[in-house]
Amino acid sequence: MSKNLSALSFRKGVEKNVFERMVDAAEKHGTAEKNDLVRQMGQDHLFGDAITLGAVSFYDFLKKENEGKKVFVCNGSACLCAGTQDKLHHTLEGHFAKEEIGHICCLGRCHEGAALQYQGIVSHLQPAILTAKFEGIEDYYAPFKKLITEGTRDALATELKDSGLRGRGGAGFPLSIKWAGCRAAEGAVKYVVCNADEGDPGAYIDKYLMEKQPHSVLLGMMVAGWFAGAETGVLYIRAEYPDSVTIVNQAIADLHAAGLLGQNILGTGFNFVLKTIKGAGAYICGEETALLASIEGLRPEVRTRPPFPVNEGLYRKPTIVNNVETFANLRAILTLGGKGYAQIGTPQSTGPKLLSLDSHFVKPGIYEVAMGTPLQTVIDLAGGFKSKIKAIQIGGPLGGLIPMSHIAQLTVDFESFKKAGFLLGHAGVVSIPESMPMIEYIQHLFQFTADESCGKCFPCRLGSTRGKELIAKARGDTTFKIDRELLTDLLDTMEQTSLCALGGGVPLPIKNAIQHFEAELSGYFNA
Repeated sequence: MSKNLSALSFRKGVEKNVFERMVDAAEKHGTAEKNDLVRQMGQDHLFGDAITLGAVSFYDFLKKENEGKKVFVCNGSACLCAGTQDKLHHTLEGHFAKEEIGHICCLGRCHEGAALQYQGIVSHLQPAILTAKFEGIEDYYAPFKKLITEGTRDALATELKDSGLRGRGGAGFPLSIKWAGCRAAEGAVKYVVCNADEGDPGAYIDKYLMEKQPHSVLLGMMVAGWFAGAETGVLYIRAEYPDSVTIVNQAIADLHAAGLLGQNILGTGFNFVLKTIKGAGAYICGEETALLASIEGLRPEVRTRPPFPVNEGLYRKPTIVNNVETFANLRAILTLGGKGYAQIGTPQSTGPKLLSLDSHFVKPGIYEVAMGTPLQTVIDLAGGFKSKIKAIQIGGPLGGLIPMSHIAQLTVDFESFKKAGFLLGHAGVVSIPESMPMIEYIQHLFQFTADESCGKCFPCRLGSTRGKELIAKARGDTTFKIDRELLTDLLDTMEQTSLCALGGGVPLPIKNAIQHFEAELSGYFNA
């Protein structure tokens, strides 16, 4: 059934995709969840009403519950730990009716706290960042021009393999293997998709790159298109980053003006166009197959794998899907060569890595270090913490929860974190102050997963809800104690049987908390 729907969506293509119509309808009418709108969109794409309604009712910015909301308050982990949102909410109640105030996660203002979005504008303070000087399109794209006019795909394949670049979205999968798979896949139509749905609270790396260095991302996508034989690239940018959409669209327009996008680029026979699609508020779209379903106008549910996107991706066509930071590494490989790039970092985790630090640091912001750099060095670069911190979570709500006593043994690379029982992930850093009860943070993690689950698999949908209820009862009833075996079984079931990393990943930080904060949490458990 889902393959048939993908084929129907393919008939309209990326330029006339139904998802954008859903977003436009919500912007005009307050919600896309109106019978006449749902029916018309379904008929135009030969979808049934239930299919279209199932999609629009899922997204925060499309569903009826948020109709009439005028201001959205961030409820992400970084703002929670900053302790700013209760006061912010109280202040907003002096200007808006309670029913006009909604919640959103996350706005990428993790370096400041007190984040909100009003009329499409996000609260804004400039974080500490190291902005690379842009050389201008002609100079910046010189390596790309040389590649498509003088290079060969086989030679690039060798450079990609030599570079050892691993995906920066969290999984750390070797880029050369993914790209080679798409290149070898049969099919006249292929796609390149940039997963810019950076939803991890605490992470704003992609936001920084799209708004400060957009051409680093676009160049990487163009290289991918040339290598794999794709003619269309799509950047799926979360709605919570409105400035990113505007800036990337301008950069794309500049590339068209420079003759670097369109038909027969530089007379090489290479055709390639880039398009942005604005999301509608769904954390699960950070999972690549849910993102692809979203573009197709379907409910953003995770697909079973195999087949993998390199064989059956967007519209079930071969597709390269990488995140923003991954694509941004391609220019360095073109200029340094694969082996030169691999000299940065460690043998297993090559190249540089960006980290985003939250408002608890003396100098919060974006930091770039070579893979393998001691984690303590990053903390020192940021001037340490403003107040006492008992743990940091790296990699979003699915990332490991690291007690301060373990910082010294970690280096910024995939292997170090995995060996210690944590996860580097996307490398957004959220600091948990000593004043925050760890049991409250655990409940927050369960709540987040329950709210953001796509609902397709039972372990994630039910497990996160039962976990949230269990923790809430223990916090609210001093006579109730959590059964350790029951909670362990719940976490193991979620970890081992969930369809994707949302349900499968959240047990890690909760297990970390139980292991490393035993003394603090013991009162909530039976003996």
